[in-house]
Amino acid sequence: MLIEVTDKNFNEIISRERVVIDFWAPWCGPCKMIGPTIEEIHKEEEGVTVGKLNVDDYPELAGKHGVMSIPTLLFFKEGELMDSSIGVVSKNVILNKLAALA
Repeated sequence: MLIEVTDKNFNEIISRERVVIDFWAPWCGPCKMIGPTIEEIHKEEEGVTVGKLNVDDYPELAGKHGVMSIPTLLFFKEGELMDSSIGVVSKNVILNKLAALA
């Protein structure tokens, strides 16, 4: 199971070494398209924390981080925002962004 990101655990999660947070909503078609790829990365990539943040439940966090379209992926390294992607992207794009955090 992916980590459910909330306003209570957000800062603790992003402080880890390599993190990708998927900003999504259950009604979002493109979010459903990228979901299986996010699951694969969660299962396959050691040393990477993968979280999902439901923008309907935590709109203030989405706004604070400039998320205006979903799905948006934010890539953090030890608490610092390093990269992002908007929309459905390939697994290779996500893996390349994670590799750059190493």
